[in-house]
Amino acid sequence: MEKDDKTSKKKGTPGLFSAIFPKEYDFEAMLAEQADRTVAGVSVLVDWLRTDPLTDPVELERIENDVDAMRHDMEEKLINSFSTPFDRQDIYSISRQMDYILNSSKETAKEMYVFGVSLDTPILAMAQSLYNGTSSIAQAIKIMNSDHERAQEIIREGRQAYNAIEDLYITGMAELFRTSDAMKAIKTREIYHHLRYAGRALRDTLDILHNAVIDLA
Repeated sequence: MEKDDKTSKKKGTPGLFSAIFPKEYDFEAMLAEQADRTVAGVSVLVDWLRTDPLTDPVELERIENDVDAMRHDMEEKLINSFSTPFDRQDIYSISRQMDYILNSSKETAKEMYVFGVSLDTPILAMAQSLYNGTSSIAQAIKIMNSDHERAQEIIREGRQAYNAIEDLYITGMAELFRTSDAMKAIKTREIYHHLRYAGRALRDTLDILHNAVIDLA
């Protein structure tokens, strides 16, 4: 019976389950909107890093606050919704991991500004790779239910961005350990850690998204 219902959906005919329990909320659209705002936030981070002198990153904080409200609204709808387009735990986890990306981006900017950390090549390169990976998430979410093969290709591209962040972190730390300015090294190390944490949230988002795409295929 489940197979017949799945087949009917592919042909464009709503199944019995869908007829009895119509979709209440468009969770895919909500995830796509959150992903777009996350991309916007990381883009603001990259642009902010190129400013001289660095200013208080209020725009990034505003985006992060807006996305928090967006995510909390979706979580309420998840609790109250009878049916979801795919596993509700995956929906929650994708949203939560994207939130970690944005939180770490905000913390990167805030601490650089407050601690007086100067921009260096690894910081900018990690932020750019984070932007590339986050863009892959947004692209994949928008087609996850319509073009499974392309979505998986985009997810692979996102994983390459994560691998780049890891490599940049290691080479950046190796260079940092060679500096004679201990205080500068300690403060810069904190920034590297925030960006690496954002990269790992990127990785986790991509992994959960990949599982969801496979389930939808």
